[in-house]
Amino acid sequence: MESAQERGVNDGAECPPPRPAGTGATLELLVHGVGGATPEHMLDDPRTVRVSGDDTAAVFRRADDVEAENRPTGPATDGRPVPEAYVWCNLTSGNGARALWLLLLPFMVANLAHWMRPSAHDRARTVRLYGLLVRLVGLSLTVLLVAAACEVALDLTAWQCAGTRACAERHTWLGFLSPTASGDGWWSPPGRRLALASLVPTVLVGLLWYLSRRTWSAYESEQPLVREPGEDTARSALGRPGFWYGRRLVARLRGAHTAAGLLTVAAAVVRATARYDRGTGGPAALQTLGRLLEVALVLGAAAVVAVICRRGRSERHLDRKLDATLVRHLPLGALVLLVLTLVHACWERPGWASDGRLPGDAAFGGITLAQGLLVIVLAVVAHLLYRSDPDPRTAMRGLAGPAVALLACALGGVMSGGVSQRVADWLDGTRASIPGAPVVLTWQASVIPPLLVVLLLFAAWQAWRTLRLARAERAVVEQDYAGEADDPDRTRRIARTRAMATLTDRGPLFVAALSAVSLVLGTAALVGAMTTGRTPSDAARTTHPFVHGAADTAQALGSWLIGFGFILFVTLGRRAYKDMSARRTVGVLWDVGTFWPRAAHPFSPPCYAERAVPDLTWRITTWTRSTGGRLVISGHSQGSVLAAAAAWQLTPAVRKRVALLTYGSPLERLYGRWFPAHFGPAALAALHDEVDCWRNLYRVTDPIGGPVQVPAGDGPQVDCEPMRDPLAHARSDLHPLPAPILGHSDYQADPAFDRERGRLLDRLRPGLPGQRPGGSL
Repeated sequence: MESAQERGVNDGAECPPPRPAGTGATLELLVHGVGGATPEHMLDDPRTVRVSGDDTAAVFRRADDVEAENRPTGPATDGRPVPEAYVWCNLTSGNGARALWLLLLPFMVANLAHWMRPSAHDRARTVRLYGLLVRLVGLSLTVLLVAAACEVALDLTAWQCAGTRACAERHTWLGFLSPTASGDGWWSPPGRRLALASLVPTVLVGLLWYLSRRTWSAYESEQPLVREPGEDTARSALGRPGFWYGRRLVARLRGAHTAAGLLTVAAAVVRATARYDRGTGGPAALQTLGRLLEVALVLGAAAVVAVICRRGRSERHLDRKLDATLVRHLPLGALVLLVLTLVHACWERPGWASDGRLPGDAAFGGITLAQGLLVIVLAVVAHLLYRSDPDPRTAMRGLAGPAVALLACALGGVMSGGVSQRVADWLDGTRASIPGAPVVLTWQASVIPPLLVVLLLFAAWQAWRTLRLARAERAVVEQDYAGEADDPDRTRRIARTRAMATLTDRGPLFVAALSAVSLVLGTAALVGAMTTGRTPSDAARTTHPFVHGAADTAQALGSWLIGFGFILFVTLGRRAYKDMSARRTVGVLWDVGTFWPRAAHPFSPPCYAERAVPDLTWRITTWTRSTGGRLVISGHSQGSVLAAAAAWQLTPAVRKRVALLTYGSPLERLYGRWFPAHFGPAALAALHDEVDCWRNLYRVTDPIGGPVQVPAGDGPQVDCEPMRDPLAHARSDLHPLPAPILGHSDYQADPAFDRERGRLLDRLRPGLPGQRPGGSL
């Protein structure tokens, strides 16, 4: 039976004995984790003062410590640290409108896949190919989103419903577009209906461009600390000068994705008009213009793909350049081409009437097929990278990135298919007066119920495993609290909490199962749509009644489930930004997703670390240089990840003045396994060697934090013994009331926290750090 959580063994190793005391200031920089915290809570003082920063992210001190370094007596000279709190929660939270960022979840998931590549040695070209493939997956998601908006606005609403008398009569707001209701009004011809409806996806593209540019100015434009030429960096990619400054790449990607969205709208319109002109032998001028527009669209698409393929991230140097001509002219050219397409569509075409579905339904099948091929090639590349530097702790043996990319595509397909099917049902009801959504989208929406059934079975299996583990863990709990009063109910509660905490370690299994099921169902949906050309219900009409009933039920449920899921999604997002407990529930995955720079998709939610890491780096560097003092970065949960990223950005001289105290840290448990190229064993071991000292505290009841499992090497052990949680098993003279099971919170309440912090402060000295025992500087 597996243990509740891998327990780090330190063989009694601790930080070396205290160094001789000296003069100089001592600073403890507190960095909170998921869910945020107030400076008053972090500093344990109702009177706090902002000493640096703004309303978004800032550094706070107690009112009595504002001038601590300049006082002749006090914390600066008696050895006690001056506490500071870096509060960054407003970077990821805010008003309830930010819950709409959850609708960009497929983009964020695709961006995560970029950073999940396995670590590799001497595979620079393969690494670049991996990044290129993920960027192409991100581009396909943008095209899919805009194509879904075109399907809803152009095909279902303007082409089908407005062109069908029965549907238009049920929706009177479409009367001015209906030939019968408007008496062949000016907007009633199909081309003009399409031109007017194209404003909906065009506005969507414009909104995405605006949000991306606004957040780009606020996040990607933060200036990192400039190092002098020749100053070495850390032995991690996160220590490169340009890692947290992706301004140039995001601007290029924003221009390319905006152009791709506009070209998708233009293609949806010109496909219908050009096809009609060629089929009816219309005026030669219109036919020629239609062909020229189609050629221009192909050239524009080629230019977009070339921009995506041409350049990746510039991390080894601080790249302040902007490809201004490309960023401006590529979207502008696509917009001009769209305007010409709309003018061409509005031209008078006597006798043209909309019938069936809008031409271009095969585009959704083509997008799905292209995404599948990209993910397969990405899996091959990831496997090659993993073989060059295998690590058994890497999630899914290096295939986490392709699996997550597949989930991003599946999520985009399900959302687009479900929304299209729901709108089609709303417009038509059960009267079958319009053909409805494309067959591929209907099939994709229909796989939602069987996918949920599989997930429920998987959840039941995991619940059974957790129950078995909880039963086995009772003996361990009794052993850990030997000598204390027996309380069977309390023992079961502690064992259950420990067992539940291990669910995090089974995350790779869940993602592997989910991606495998999504691949099988997605392939079945694509094959079913391409071979039958009919909806699942129609395709199963001649089969066994049970099969036909199941197909009909899945098709109907898929439409309703996506509508319910959309409402639930937004509601959960709004609650997560207002309710602390709900924020902790979804905050972990959200903060992990938005920690990474936008390297694959410019429309994903912005990277808060591109503001937070430079903030911390600037503060640490300027403070140590001005005071010559010592500093402990005390990071909880996600704050420990920010602390590590900031430490990697420091110069070696400053880094040697810094100690790390991490608690409830996901550095190895989440980041090390899922992002091995940046937080793998080699990177964490290098961080241990490069800072003066590092101690990590964790509990076996913590579902997020865990040991970092870095070998001691020439320095002290990183992982402390697991902290007792709860501090007491039953009521006693010392604990007359039941001690709470803290899990991921309130690490400072444990006496071990003060002990380890004191050792770290004693380890440092005001001057340049001395030689490590058995090692060299």
